[in-house]
Amino acid sequence: MDNELRESVEKTIKDCLRKKFSHYKPKDNYMPFHHKLLGRDRYALYSFIHSLNTTFGSSVFEPVAVSLARGRFAKAECQYVVGDELYSDCRDVIENIMSDLQTAKATPDKSVELQLLRQSLSGEKRKSKPTRVDLYLVDNDGVEWLFDMKSPKPNVGEFKGFKRTILEWSAVAMTTNSNVDVRALVAFTYNPFYPEHFQSWQMRGVLELDDVLIEKEFWDFLGGEGSYEELLDCFERVGIEMRDEIDDYFKRFNV
Repeated sequence: MDNELRESVEKTIKDCLRKKFSHYKPKDNYMPFHHKLLGRDRYALYSFIHSLNTTFGSSVFEPVAVSLARGRFAKAECQYVVGDELYSDCRDVIENIMSDLQTAKATPDKSVELQLLRQSLSGEKRKSKPTRVDLYLVDNDGVEWLFDMKSPKPNVGEFKGFKRTILEWSAVAMTTNSNVDVRALVAFTYNPFYPEHFQSWQMRGVLELDDVLIEKEFWDFLGGEGSYEELLDCFERVGIEMRDEIDDYFKRFNV
């Protein structure tokens, strides 16, 4: 990560926090015991962190991912619309794949599933809800990479939704361009099970390891070897630099 990229990443993080400060209003709940025990400033900080978690993906992780990827990919965008049409036969194939996975008639196999989708590029093209991809990349070989970026700890049911999403993204991309070489994946921005390995048993029967990139392998895929560790350093430097600014902001809630 060169100095220009490092400064860009750190500016993105700072801008996110400052924008959140300018718009944030803590819940006006009357909680006298919590306030007496913890202090209003600490309780406001807890509420702020909870609120920040809901926007971290779109306001920090996505633009940071684009910044990292632009040095190694021909194209990098977040919230990219892949298309708004889908072949009717493709839609039927997706339903069949999901049904077979959920009833254990089949096991997840990315190459087989993509082949089934490619063979179903027929029937009527129907309008579908515009498909916005969290992170869209095109590498130097013309391969399109579509990432559904996740940060919370998902449950088994959510994995089913992830699978359907990447199947639909792949199908829409193929409907838009039948010759496209598309790779749709789920990316976990960090490992919620750290220091243990990612609990892949939750994916069993729906996703396979080829469907996901987790923490270091995701960030290093975008920016090259060592990007994950450098990214953590960026967050740490911003936290140190803004510590007084953050403390001063929350002190006001004790007034």
